[in-house]
Amino acid sequence: MDLQFTPQEEAFRDEVQAFLKEHLPADLSHKVRAGLRLDKADMERWHAILNARGWLANHWPEQYGGPGWNAVQKFIFENECALAGAPRIVPFGVNMLGPVLIKYGTEAQKQYWLPRILSGEDWWCQGYSEPGAGSDLASVKTTAVRQGDHYVVNGQKTWTTLGQHANMIFCLVRTDREAKAQSGISFLLVDMRSPGVEVRPIITLDGEHEVNEVFFTDVRVPAENLVGEENKGWTYAKYLLTYERTNIAGVGFSVAALEKLKRVAATVQCNGRPLAQDPLFAARLARVEIDLENMKTTNLRVIAAVAGGGVPGAESSMLKIRGTEIRQEILSLTRRAMGPYALPFEEEALHAGHEDLAVGPEGAAAAAANYFNYRKLSIFGGSNEIQKNIISKMILGL
Repeated sequence: MDLQFTPQEEAFRDEVQAFLKEHLPADLSHKVRAGLRLDKADMERWHAILNARGWLANHWPEQYGGPGWNAVQKFIFENECALAGAPRIVPFGVNMLGPVLIKYGTEAQKQYWLPRILSGEDWWCQGYSEPGAGSDLASVKTTAVRQGDHYVVNGQKTWTTLGQHANMIFCLVRTDREAKAQSGISFLLVDMRSPGVEVRPIITLDGEHEVNEVFFTDVRVPAENLVGEENKGWTYAKYLLTYERTNIAGVGFSVAALEKLKRVAATVQCNGRPLAQDPLFAARLARVEIDLENMKTTNLRVIAAVAGGGVPGAESSMLKIRGTEIRQEILSLTRRAMGPYALPFEEEALHAGHEDLAVGPEGAAAAAANYFNYRKLSIFGGSNEIQKNIISKMILGL
């Protein structure tokens, strides 16, 4: 793989930068850079801007509304968005369900659901984890029993990110309780507005309502909302997880976070000199930068595999492990660099209009909250320990 961008790719980078300069709202960029919380309207606004340009589903085929980019173009776009302070696209519809429908859905499902994902008419969330089934998804107990033209769903999902905003949820459900664990699971699309669906908030330690519990009590779901074949949902779940794990790695976000960390380290004083000149801190900063450069190459390889029609296996697990470790290290160093400014926590300071409550360098108010919140990175999407097991099986045959 040639790691030098061609003149055409550099021209594409210029095009992306010009687009972001003209169309990325300044207030959204400010929120992202300052670590302020985004509300539903913020996320929907950026979604609509990208969709209008045809750049929202940048890894979908052109026939379904994608831009037809290659791996390098997608890499450039995501990095430039992160550096510009663009909001993260809510991944559940565009980056997770979309690819599954394109590969395994019926033509009718593609024609109906894909345009609604692009338009934002449907806001999707993910129904995978359960109280007794986190990294071990094969243990899901939520059931779906076929009754005529419907499935009747009963059970519970947890850690449902942004489920309070969603009108649709894609779920792993058990349709055969007698089969082996992975063999009796199906992939079902459920309307959150159906009778029997209840969403309860989980408020995290930083006071944010990001995740939820979702309960299903005799929820009737049209059989046409089954994706693929009954009891073959494990195959579709694994395919989806390759996309989720690649997104969790967050190369672009790490690049932007590292640039911010460097700025802070260059201005914060330690023993009469910039923190960046402290030998121990400088060594950790250099180490994480080297690791990030290595991960960029791995990310390009994974994206290239998908663009070529392949499905990354061990590579996506490797990317997930290293990506989350690198992001956590950058957040740790950022919190350390902020020093005493990261200690006080004013929850209100994370909301637009209350920036006067924040003290210290830009983003100081969010430094501790982000550090603790993103400890989850190495857990969700399949814990890093589980990813190591996957790597050993796929590569070493253990």
